[in-house]
Formats: sequence, C-alpha cells, structure tokens
Amino acid sequence: MTRRAALMAVLASVAGARNPAVGQDTTVAGLPPAGYGTLRQEDVAVRLRTGTFLLRVLPLDERVTRLLAPDSYTSLHKLRESLAGSVAEAAATAGVHQPVLMFVTFFGLQDQARFVPEDVTITSRNRLFRPVAILPITPRWSEQQLSQRETASAVYAYEDGIALFDPFAVSYGGVTSTDWERTLPTLDRERAAVLARAGGR
Repeated sequence: MTRRAALMAVLASVAGARNPAVGQDTTVAGLPPAGYGTLRQEDVAVRLRTGTFLLRVLPLDERVTRLLAPDSYTSLHKLRESLAGSVAEAAATAGVHQPVLMFVTFFGLQDQARFVPEDVTITSRNRLFRPVAILPITPRWSEQQLSQRETASAVYAYEDGIALFDPFAVSYGGVTSTDWERTLPTLDRERAAVLARAGGR
C-alpha cells in the first residue's frame, strides 16, 4: 500500500462505544476523573489561519479531553472509541504502535478553498511529525475543497513522540502556530481544579 493510500485510509463503520458516565470517578493511570472539567474545545485547540481557511487541531489524549466540559468530553471520547479499530489498523499499516491522535478541522473562509490533508505537520522537541494515517469524519473530505463556512474534519494519527505537555507547533503551508505553549498553563490550572472538584463531591 502506498503512503498516500495509508494516509487516506477509509473510515470504518462507526459503532457505538461505551464511555465513562459523567461524574463517575474513572481515574486510571494518573488520568484526571471524567466529568468534572469546564474547558471548551476552543480552549485546548491549536488554531492557525491561511488565506482561504482556518485550521484547528485538538489533541484526543484523555489527559486533555477529560478537562473539557462533560458534553464535549463525552462527544470526543465516543469519537475516539468508535475509531479505535480503524486507527489501530491504519497505524499498523504505517508501522506505528502507539499513535498520537488529533482531531483536525478545516473551516472554509471562501468558496473553493482547497486544502491538502497530508500537509498538517507538528514539530515537537525539534522533531517534525507528519500524519501516518488520516480517518475522515465528514463525508466530503476526499474532495479536499471547501465552500465558504463549510467544515471538513478528520482524526489524524501521528507517530508516538509528540510531547503534549511541552510546547509544540502546528504548521500548514508555511504558516505556523505556537498556541499550545499558551494553553499549557490553562491545562495545569484546570487539572488542579478537576481534582479538587472530584475530591469534594
């Protein structure tokens, strides 16, 4: 299978998945408990703007998503769980055993806004990461073109090694965002608040 074919692995049928009940203490291996967060998705996403679209990249790591408000956490948790089999298969094809997952969304700023899915790269600790698999969520993803205000979303898998709790940069087409460095203190504060809320229940 070619690299491009692996990148554009077709999303398998989405099945319902069990997810932790909101407010249930599910602390596992140092994870904060689910259901006590208050952050919005916009609070934990890296954003950058080109001339034709906005790009948003949100880590699907539970250490991050458990800090979101309950509805957002539940939605992203279900998404990740529903794609687990497809992610494992696509990552295995690329020779990656523990992929780092990102929820990537393109927002069109004008008609016929073209995008190249494979060009979303991440730089962490001076190492460049390119997606090893892309699993489309929206039906017209393969067209790689947006109308004004249209969105296209996919789950990206990157090779293990991205340090989520250190500053990293997201780049596309010569534009780079270092928003994540400013997000890290927000995550630290919210993690402490989540543990306090869970402890006082």
